[in-house]
Amino acid sequence: MKILIVLTSHDRLGDTGRKTGFWLEELAAPYYAFQDAGATLTLASPKGGQPPLDPKSNEPDFQTDLTRRFEADAAAKAQLAQTVPLGEIRQEDFDTVFYPGGHGPLWDLAEDAHSIALLESFSRAGKPIALVCHAPGVLRHVGAPDGRPLVAGKKVTGFANSEEEAVGLTGVVPFLVEDELRAKGGLFSKGADWAPYVVQDGLLITGQNPASSGPAARKLLEALAKG
Repeated sequence: MKILIVLTSHDRLGDTGRKTGFWLEELAAPYYAFQDAGATLTLASPKGGQPPLDPKSNEPDFQTDLTRRFEADAAAKAQLAQTVPLGEIRQEDFDTVFYPGGHGPLWDLAEDAHSIALLESFSRAGKPIALVCHAPGVLRHVGAPDGRPLVAGKKVTGFANSEEEAVGLTGVVPFLVEDELRAKGGLFSKGADWAPYVVQDGLLITGQNPASSGPAARKLLEALAKG
């Protein structure tokens, strides 16, 4: 079982002067769900090398047992420091792909031609894909084989407008995940703010927020097990 994890390379939170990147829990929880299931993991990012960590995601209030496990895992951190450039990745080499969030993906992965083509290739190949929190926004330009947006007519979730408002970044992000998924024809639903909420529609799995990353990873493993 070979699983690809795609992370952002973007580290600037708009014009705020603050840093962003990927959200640690959204990498750590899936990383260990997959590793503990015996998967071989490959980490990739648009620029390759060390992807930027959203510093807020490693503050005490947001740490979990799995983020602490990751921080203490020398092998995991070494792998993270050497992500493969996204342009070198081939869908044929993997069984599935998982996209962690953080605000970074809204700027780079949402517009990245390699990411768009890769997701379309996984979809055409009939392989499951999973994205959590802000990462479902990466689907904004991804098309289905019939030419419609991939999310059109599909049940989806992602970081909710109410959650973006709660963190005070509604006016900073390039687009709102919930609004964009709805605009592309997605059948958007959400659970309570910050609570785990995962939606599956066929081979597309989406999670609402950081707490949804572990459950989304487990849902992806179930999809793989069903073939």
